Amino acid sequence: MKRVVVGLSGGVDSSVTAYLLKEQGFEVIGLFMKNWHDDSVTISNECPWLEDSNDAMIVAEKLGIPFQVVDLSEQYKDKIVDYMFAEYEKGRTPNPDILCNREIKFDVFMDIALKLGADYVATGHYCRKDAAIIDGKPVYKLLAGKDINKDQSYFLCQLSQEQLAKALFPIGELTKPEVREIAKKADLITADKKDSQGLCFIGKVRLPEFLQQKLQPKEGNIIQIPSDFPEYIKSAPKFENKEASLKYFATKFKYSEEDGKFVGKHQGAHYFTKGQRKGLNVGGTKEALYVIETDVKTNTIYTGEGKNHQGLYRNVLFVSNEEIHWIREDLTLNSGESMHVEARIRYRQGLEKATLYKVENGLYVEFENKQSAIQEGQFVAWYQKEELLGSGVIS
Repeated sequence: MKRVVVGLSGGVDSSVTAYLLKEQGFEVIGLFMKNWHDDSVTISNECPWLEDSNDAMIVAEKLGIPFQVVDLSEQYKDKIVDYMFAEYEKGRTPNPDILCNREIKFDVFMDIALKLGADYVATGHYCRKDAAIIDGKPVYKLLAGKDINKDQSYFLCQLSQEQLAKALFPIGELTKPEVREIAKKADLITADKKDSQGLCFIGKVRLPEFLQQKLQPKEGNIIQIPSDFPEYIKSAPKFENKEASLKYFATKFKYSEEDGKFVGKHQGAHYFTKGQRKGLNVGGTKEALYVIETDVKTNTIYTGEGKNHQGLYRNVLFVSNEEIHWIREDLTLNSGESMHVEARIRYRQGLEKATLYKVENGLYVEFENKQSAIQEGQFVAWYQKEELLGSGVIS
């Protein structure tokens, strides 16, 4: 009998994951990851870890499977929280959930599972796994979940072949309503529990308060850039080759305070991200103001009026060599090669047609349509049909 360790989070998805595996005849062990100790920055009534671990324990009892809590808060702080602070400080926007899957669930947690003699680690992600023999060896594929509204493949875009080999995603073939129905029939306490929001396994965090632990508030100016800013309307030069054109269109607009008008004050550029509308507290404009750029060196926030402001849009982004990750290593592009894909730069975004161009120092992703709020530090993930092939951190 194969042994599976399930990351029981106290939610309905992981509960049904454990239930289905037990039904399929696996020997199942439930582990709850405790990743956080500091309640001062969590909105505790939203998703306290105590309540979650309790629900996970009740589910394990109901299913008759062994259960324990593993404290990974030290590793979580080192690998996720410190990285988040460092990225925000640089004016980049990290995605802790993607990192949590790569560094915690399918690394630290997987090591614990394998030490317990597990053959596999299972999670309640809405995605699927497939395998094929290519050039005589098994190649694992990460596929989108059947429920398009819940597909979570994007969060696993940094997994490796070794990690995928040991991973199981039992609810990937199901829709959310089907998962809740199974939980109800199995009389699991989590059947109607709301989905938790916020940071992976921590719950909802007040981000400004969370960041203020390390990044001190610092007053700076909010500048509004007009929609006829000269850089938006100048025509592109003639390019000697495709790479020169890609480099030009991947380059961000540069602003200085003289380019716009002063409209207010903020408490720290590192608390804001491109595309953000909330928290600016500036009135008097016809349409809402959006953050179009942050400058952490001068501590300035640049904004534009309306969600169609040109400062929000670009259609080319760049990923440096050290940040490129291929799940399908056999499809890795060499310098000078290109590939038609569909890509997204954030969870919940529909897939958009794009072309990858590999150059000497990295990879350009050129979208057919302009994308709103391309932000350094976020992950771009690329797919063909339902399969996620690779990803990278936007430089």
